[in-house]
Amino acid sequence: MVTNLGYIPGGRYPLLASAHMTILTAKVAGVQHVIGATPPIAGQIPNATVATMHLAGVDEIYILGGVQAVAALAIGTETIRKVDFLAGPGNAFVAEGKRQLFGDIGIDLFAGPTEILIITDETADPFTVATDILSQAEHGPDSPAVIITTSEEVGMKSMEIIDELLKELPTAQLAGASWKAFGEVVVVNSLDEAWKLGDEYASEHVQIFTKDPREALEKMTAYGALFLGEKTCVSYGDKVCPLPRG
Repeated sequence: MVTNLGYIPGGRYPLLASAHMTILTAKVAGVQHVIGATPPIAGQIPNATVATMHLAGVDEIYILGGVQAVAALAIGTETIRKVDFLAGPGNAFVAEGKRQLFGDIGIDLFAGPTEILIITDETADPFTVATDILSQAEHGPDSPAVIITTSEEVGMKSMEIIDELLKELPTAQLAGASWKAFGEVVVVNSLDEAWKLGDEYASEHVQIFTKDPREALEKMTAYGALFLGEKTCVSYGDKVCPLPRG
């Protein structure tokens, strides 16, 4: 019997989309027995995550997170069965645990930190740019967040709004650290230059805030997911119409 572990991160917040994407994908693929593991939040059982895993069809649930969960389910303990395959995102420690155990068990991929790149022209709304940048920067202190724009005005205004939002954002400690260490605003002379530079970054999430966002479909090739227009933010892709990913 093939046994699959779906690791669901969530030590800071309940990540319901990760639960659905990881557990449901395994069930649809025909895995006979799916185990879900997720960490507690502030010492409490994450009820919403547990409910989501249950609705997705999980067979066993462990409130156990981090490298402890990866090791326990990859190696097995007196009370936890060894799994054949480990899927699901996690922080750098979870990723390193998966890397070291790869070969003893199967894994989905070596996942890095969340990345966001927004390409804009002068028509972009700086507030939307700022909020979408922070919505991904808050994933962790090592999440790259980049704005490429043909408009210096949009770039400057977006930075001003980001600074203001960080004064009141509940996740400002993480988002601010990420923006300070890995945030960039690059002003280019043309959209052709923006498309080329965007491909060089090859970011996980790429949003296009331009007059004709569909132009990016023809001009760009290197990205994880492409979001066209200001109404297609990354949160929609993650939470409303999620695709299976690590």
